[in-house]
Amino acid sequence: MGAKWTTADIPDQHGRVAVVTGANTGLGYETAKALAERGASVVLAVRDTAKGARAAARMRGDVTVQELDLTSLDSVRTAAAALRSRLGRIDLLINNAGVMYTPRRTTRDGFELQFGTNHLGHFALTGLLLDLMLPVPGSRVVTVSSTGHRIRAAIHFDDLQWERSYSRVGAYGQSKLANLLFTYELQRRLAPHGTTVAVAAHPGASSTELARNTPALLRPLIDGLAPLVLQTPAMGALPTLRAATDPAVLGGQYYGPGGRNQIMGHPRLVTSSPQSYDMPLQQRLWAVSEDLTGVTFPLLVTR
Repeated sequence: MGAKWTTADIPDQHGRVAVVTGANTGLGYETAKALAERGASVVLAVRDTAKGARAAARMRGDVTVQELDLTSLDSVRTAAAALRSRLGRIDLLINNAGVMYTPRRTTRDGFELQFGTNHLGHFALTGLLLDLMLPVPGSRVVTVSSTGHRIRAAIHFDDLQWERSYSRVGAYGQSKLANLLFTYELQRRLAPHGTTVAVAAHPGASSTELARNTPALLRPLIDGLAPLVLQTPAMGALPTLRAATDPAVLGGQYYGPGGRNQIMGHPRLVTSSPQSYDMPLQQRLWAVSEDLTGVTFPLLVTR
């Protein structure tokens, strides 16, 4: 395998089942498409099933669609129940969907939109599907974070939902830091089982619809620089695909672009911020997330 890892390095995926959230566009679409082309049975877990169906029609292979709205815990539970009824196993759960820099809004359950969608929705979905993964050797939970986990990022336990004041950038940073704290704590709990691992990835700077909420003052700059500094969605999806399929991947690892400042380039093993490796912070966020979502992970041991 060369230093420049590409989709050509993805091992054969026949017989494997992959669930990819937010897979009707952008990074999720490219991730699902590549897995399907390598033989996986892929489920596009998306909010808009009509868009999902159109995306599935553009892919080659065994691709189906499942409605999933991460801004609603009821929808997360309904989707998990539907997946459990139709799938006997899950080899890959790819927590890809996300929102970025949104105006102050809340989910249907009253969570700040970015924290609720990017972290809590995926936390709940993972907990509800994990027993379809634990019996499957080599199964993986891959959660997509961002370099934004370093920018104005902290877990604001005294105001998790940003009710006192709101920062688009700070709220996004909190949600992406939460993705990593969740991944590392999940891996610690999975380790004794020896079958499923938790891994994280980030796309660097990629040109996707995720940036549609960038503040208006920055839009001309972003649009002008995009061809120079933003990767295509296909390139941005490579770290996720490597985290999901490279046989050398270990639980608790983090993959991102290998270029300068992890902005562009082919995927490699990278490190996240010192804060993301803080074990008490990971454990505190886990406990709070269980309380907020009502989803626990009873099959996983705690220390």
